Amino acid sequence: MNIAKIMIPKISTAFLYENNTVRQGLEKFTRYGYTAVPVLSENGIYAGTITEGDFLRHIMRLGSAEMKDHESYLIKDIIRKDFCPSLMIEAEQKEVIAAVMNQNFVPIVDGRGVFCGIITRKGVIGTLEQKLEEK
Repeated sequence: MNIAKIMIPKISTAFLYENNTVRQGLEKFTRYGYTAVPVLSENGIYAGTITEGDFLRHIMRLGSAEMKDHESYLIKDIIRKDFCPSLMIEAEQKEVIAAVMNQNFVPIVDGRGVFCGIITRKGVIGTLEQKLEEK
């Protein structure tokens, strides 16, 4: 499976930086309506994925839903780094299928761990369907 062919590139992907504030993250989630987005270090290394649940747990711990109260907290303080593992851009088809069975999207990184983009479950299923039709 050619990951680069089905990957949504970084330029077309919503993501946050570890040093963004929780308020900035909440605003991005509200604007785009996503349930999870990749998080990057300042030098573009994939750091993990943050979810609505991560924000909800933070809001519950803080005890406030006021946006201004979240300006002093950073995304890196609330992210679960072990959630939504990435795949290398050279990953084999079996690895890709296994990953999308557990995740709605899979972050794709290069050999240095730099975020390249995402592949979605929908994209992988569409590619597999196309292969079946060709046979």
